[in-house]
Amino acid sequence: MAASKPATTNQHKMSRMMQEEQRWGRLFVAAPFVGFCIFSAFPIVFAFVASLSNWTGTNSIFANFCGFANYAELLTSARYWKTMGTTIIYMIGIPIGMVLGLVIAVAMNRKIPGVKVLRTMYYVPVVSSLVAVAILWAWVFNYDFGLLNIIIQAITGKHGPNWLGDEFWVKVAMIIFMVWKGLGSSIILYLSGLQNIPRDYYEAATIDGANGWQAFRNITIPLVSPVTFYLLITGIIGGFQVFVEVTVMVSNGGTNYSAATVVYYLWDTAFSHQRMGYGSAMAFILAIIIFIVTAINFKGQDRWVKTID
Repeated sequence: MAASKPATTNQHKMSRMMQEEQRWGRLFVAAPFVGFCIFSAFPIVFAFVASLSNWTGTNSIFANFCGFANYAELLTSARYWKTMGTTIIYMIGIPIGMVLGLVIAVAMNRKIPGVKVLRTMYYVPVVSSLVAVAILWAWVFNYDFGLLNIIIQAITGKHGPNWLGDEFWVKVAMIIFMVWKGLGSSIILYLSGLQNIPRDYYEAATIDGANGWQAFRNITIPLVSPVTFYLLITGIIGGFQVFVEVTVMVSNGGTNYSAATVVYYLWDTAFSHQRMGYGSAMAFILAIIIFIVTAINFKGQDRWVKTID
C-alpha cells in the first residue's frame, strides 16, 4: 500500500499539469476564435440577413424583410449580367500574363549581366500603389495627349483610339494595365519554380537528342505547373474582385457602363444608391461563383499539375 502512494501522487501531479496545459491552450485558441467570430462570422451572417431585406444602411433590416426578392431581381438584371460579362472579359489577361511571365522568367533564369536589376524593375509595379499607377496609366491612355497615342501617331501617322472612352477599347486598356500590374508576381514565382527544376532533367533530354523547344514543352511547362495552378487560382479570385482600376481610370463605370465590373456595380448600387440589401445579395452570389470556380479548379488539378519526384 505504501508503494502505491507515490504513484498516485505522481498521477495527480500529471493530471494537474495536463489541466493547466489545456487551460493555457484554450486561452491561446480563444483569441483568434473570438476575432474570427467578431470580424468574420458575424459580418457574414449579418450580410446574409441584410441580403433578405430592403436595407438602406439607415433603416431597420427586420422591418424591411423581403425574402429572396433581391436575389430574384439580381438574376434578371441586365446591368448585372453586363458587368459580369465585362469581369470575365478582363480575365483574358490572366493567361496572357502567365504566358508572358513564364517566357520572361525563362529569359531571366540565366547568368546575364544586370539580371538582378531587371528582376527588380519587373517587380516594382507589384509593390507600387495601385491607385498611383492607375492614375499614371490613365494619363498614358489619354485620347488627346496620352503617351500611347503619341507613339501610335508617330509610327502610323494616324491618331490612336479613344482608349478609355470607347466601349471596346476601354476593355483592351484595362486588360493591358492589369497584365502589366501583375506581371512581376508571375515572373518571380515562375523564377522560383524554374530554379527548383533539377538540371539533370535537361542534361538527360539533351543526351536523348531533345532540342530547346522539346525540353521546354516536356520538362519546363509540366514542372512549373504548380506555379501555374497557383497563379490561375489567385488570378481568377482577384479577377472577380477588380474595383480600384475601374474607379480610378474611368468615371461612372465608363461609357454606357462598359468598363464596370461586378464589384464596381456592387459598390455603386450599395453606396451610391443606398441599396445595401441588394448589394449584400450581389456579394453572396459573387462569393458562391468564386467558390464554385475555385472548387472546380482544385478538383481538376490532378490531371495537369505535376510535381518533382
